[in-house]
Amino acid sequence: MEKPLNFVFIGRSGCGKDTQAELLKNKFPYLVAISTGDMMRDLAKQNSDSGKRIKTILDEGGLPFDDIAITLWMHKIAYSIREDQGILADGFPRRLNEAKALDEFLKWLERNDNTKYLHIDISREEAFKRLELRGRADDTDKQINKRLDYFEERVMQAINYYQDQGVLIKINGEQSREAIHEEIMSKI
Repeated sequence: MEKPLNFVFIGRSGCGKDTQAELLKNKFPYLVAISTGDMMRDLAKQNSDSGKRIKTILDEGGLPFDDIAITLWMHKIAYSIREDQGILADGFPRRLNEAKALDEFLKWLERNDNTKYLHIDISREEAFKRLELRGRADDTDKQINKRLDYFEERVMQAINYYQDQGVLIKINGEQSREAIHEEIMSKI
């Protein structure tokens, strides 16, 4: 049995990954959304050593060490995804080693051939403007710049990794959300 499509969204904070993931989920109801950000925020609410450490890191606008993110999404996929469901990855991979771990895991699940890697591309300036308007508590100018710097330093390595493999689908994120969705649908 051929397994359903999986979608991996990559892009700067504020590029609209959540919005586009939701639109794809409406189009493909078999998708199960997995958000590293949601899992990290949930962990930060836990009264555990890890939860308290994650809360401190998130409050400072940082990202926890790679293996905790990998562990969280790998656990979620392992326990939640049935054979007739697709993975909708939102917020991971963010680092090169996460991209490689995801590839290995998808190969092990025999899902690597039906996975679409979507890079919603927006400029740093556009991302900053959108994040300022979003008004989340952790969207201070300092925190926003920290996340955008991180994108350029680390996330671009994962994007380049997928681009070098010839599997990255680049999407113009500086258009209306409807136009972005149409471009995604035409390219997948």
